[in-house]
Amino acid sequence: MQDTQEPIQDVAHLGHVEILTPRPDESLHFFKEVMGLEETDRQGQSVYLRAWGDYDHCTLKLTEASHAGLGHVGWRAVSPQALDRRVKALAAVGQGQRWMDGDIGHGAAYQFTDPDGHPMEVYYESQKYLAPEEMKSRLFNQPQKYIARGAGVRRIDHVNLMCSHVPTNRQFLQDSLGFHLRELLQPEQDGTEEGAWLSVTPLVHDIAYTRDFTGSHGRLHHIAYWLDSREEVLRTADILSENDIFIEGGPAKHNITQAFYLYCYEPGSNRVEIYSSTYLIFAPDWEPVIWRKKERGRGVYWGGTLPESFKTYGTPVVPVDEANKKNIATVFDPA
Repeated sequence: MQDTQEPIQDVAHLGHVEILTPRPDESLHFFKEVMGLEETDRQGQSVYLRAWGDYDHCTLKLTEASHAGLGHVGWRAVSPQALDRRVKALAAVGQGQRWMDGDIGHGAAYQFTDPDGHPMEVYYESQKYLAPEEMKSRLFNQPQKYIARGAGVRRIDHVNLMCSHVPTNRQFLQDSLGFHLRELLQPEQDGTEEGAWLSVTPLVHDIAYTRDFTGSHGRLHHIAYWLDSREEVLRTADILSENDIFIEGGPAKHNITQAFYLYCYEPGSNRVEIYSSTYLIFAPDWEPVIWRKKERGRGVYWGGTLPESFKTYGTPVVPVDEANKKNIATVFDPA
């Protein structure tokens, strides 16, 4: 699985994520007052937000819709020339769709989908956040001063997408956009992949794909926000509880990525992860870490287990039939 060709280095980082919510007012309150994001703009049915440590004008687009789920994922290219190369590569494999003029926070973008149907776009021109006078930090290398509101998440970290076939989707990102495979969940040696963690930055993952055991396509598993320490994640658990936000899993530590994590559902039904204490990768010849069932166990480093909903719940929400429940139990049984 190690790259054998000259690596593609045309995608710089995760630029933004759009999520859909049928409860826009409650979702906005969650992201602003509970998570501590800053509102930067509004247009139509959408509100644009950023965490206090995000350097871009906006990294989250929250859009009113009839159901929860993913609107799209935006990736920023390293240059106009890199953008042009990726557009040609996406069109060549039949995943490209169309150019759009731009949106609040960024310029012209090329829209495409991954093989599972998740909407994405790639662009270069990006609007930097300019803090108003009252929000400027005395630390000139910070985009704004820290505002102690809610959890006070620092930045957007990654997105996790559910898909019907992990290998097809992660190979698409590797071949067409230059993502590097960092960790792989392959419980048995029969080649079946249950999850893949990929990045274009030194992060363990800018994006992850996890198998959707309901057989659905194009669903969102979660978006994740970074906090600087485990203690802040623990404090966030208290904040969520005080605000009657459902905590699905954690606080605990993952085997994969080594992250200290907490999962919750925002009021619109989308899953949100609070994330900290992972590791960085700088080696250009990194060899993907492959996890088997024996080494991974239940997936929680200190014991315990992730809830069944972690394998079946995503947005849009779909029913889970008894056949799928039996399949899930068989695959994830750690014994």
